[in-house]
Amino acid sequence: MTNKQDENIVNKIKNIANNIYKKILDKKQPQISLPIRSLNNVKYDSEEGYFEILDKEKTRTLTASTVKTFAQSLRMMAVSKELVETDDIATKREMYYVSKNWEEARFTAQMESDTVMDDIEAMFRVNREQLGFIPEEKGGDIAGKLKVIDVDPNTKKELTIDCTKFGSGAYSIPISVEHLKFETDAKFILAIETAGMFQRLVKHGYWKKANCILVSMGGVPTRACRRFIRRLSDEKRIPVFAFTDGDPYGFLNIYRTLKVGSGNAAHINEYFCVPQAKFIGITTRDIIDYKLPTHPLKDVDIKRIKDGVKNDPFVQHHKQWQKALIEMAKMRKRAEQQALAKHGLNFVISNYLPDKMKNPKTWLP
Repeated sequence: MTNKQDENIVNKIKNIANNIYKKILDKKQPQISLPIRSLNNVKYDSEEGYFEILDKEKTRTLTASTVKTFAQSLRMMAVSKELVETDDIATKREMYYVSKNWEEARFTAQMESDTVMDDIEAMFRVNREQLGFIPEEKGGDIAGKLKVIDVDPNTKKELTIDCTKFGSGAYSIPISVEHLKFETDAKFILAIETAGMFQRLVKHGYWKKANCILVSMGGVPTRACRRFIRRLSDEKRIPVFAFTDGDPYGFLNIYRTLKVGSGNAAHINEYFCVPQAKFIGITTRDIIDYKLPTHPLKDVDIKRIKDGVKNDPFVQHHKQWQKALIEMAKMRKRAEQQALAKHGLNFVISNYLPDKMKNPKTWLP
C-alpha cells in the first residue's frame, strides 16, 4: 500500500467481510446496502454544480436467489484488496476473465462483472481506479499551451511533458491523473467532441492563435478526461468551453456528462465533472445564422429530448437548455461540427470559434 487512502479502502473491505462473517456465525442473513444509481436518486444544486446522490438505497440480502451475486461481490472485493495492497491494477475486461476461476460464481458476460464493479464502487463512495480497477479506453488527447509533470514509474523521478511538442500528434491523458502537475499560461481549455475536429484545430495551430489548450473528448468523455480537465481548470483558474455537435447526444450525453456528471455515477460526480464548463457548440441558432447543412432528427432523438426536458434535473434547472431542446424538437433537425466546412474547411478557425468566444450571449450554461 502506498498511502492513507489505500489503507482506508483495505480497511473498508475488511470491515464488510468481517460483518458478513459474524452474521453468518450468528445464523443471521448478511446484507449489503447499495445506493441507487439513477437520475431518480440525484439532485442538481447549481451552487455545487453537479449531480449529487440522494439517500435512496437498495439492500442485497444473502438468499438462495442472490447467493451468486453476493459471492461475486465478495470475490471482487477480495481482488480489489489484493490490487490495492500490491499497488497493481486490473482492467474491467481482465476482471471478467479473472472470474473464470471462480467456478459457479464466475460471470457469464462482462456486463455482469461491470455491474458488480459499479455496485462496489458506489458502496464505498470511491472511484473504481482507487479500487485498482481501470477502464480499457484511454482518457483523451491534449495539444496546446500546457506542460504536464508526470512521474517515471521506474525511477520515480519527475518527467515534464510539453504538449506543444507533439507535431501533428497529441499527448494522451493517462488513466489516473491525480498525481499530475501542470504548468500553463493558456487563456482557456477547449473540449472538443470529435477527433476529426480536434485534428483540424491541431494541424492549423488554433491553440497558438487562441493561446489555449485543446482536449479531444472522443464522444462522451471518460472519467480520466473529465478529471484531467477539472483539475487543470481548478488549479490554474482557467475557463472551460465545450464544442460539440448540435444534437441531443451532444447536448445531453456529452456536454451534460462533462459538466454535471451522470445519474449512474452520482456517488463520485463531485470529482468527475466540470461545473465551470460553458457550451459553445452548435445550436439551433447557429443552424439558422450560418445556414448549416442538417440531418433530420430520428424518433430516438425526439424521445431523448422529451425525456431530458421532463426528467433531467440539469435541464429542468436551466431554462436556456429547455428552450434549446424544445427549439431543436420543433425544427426536427440536427447539425454536426463538420457542417461548418460548407463555408470552407477552416471556417471554424477563422470565423466560428472567434465569433463564439467574443459573444458570451451565444453560450449555454
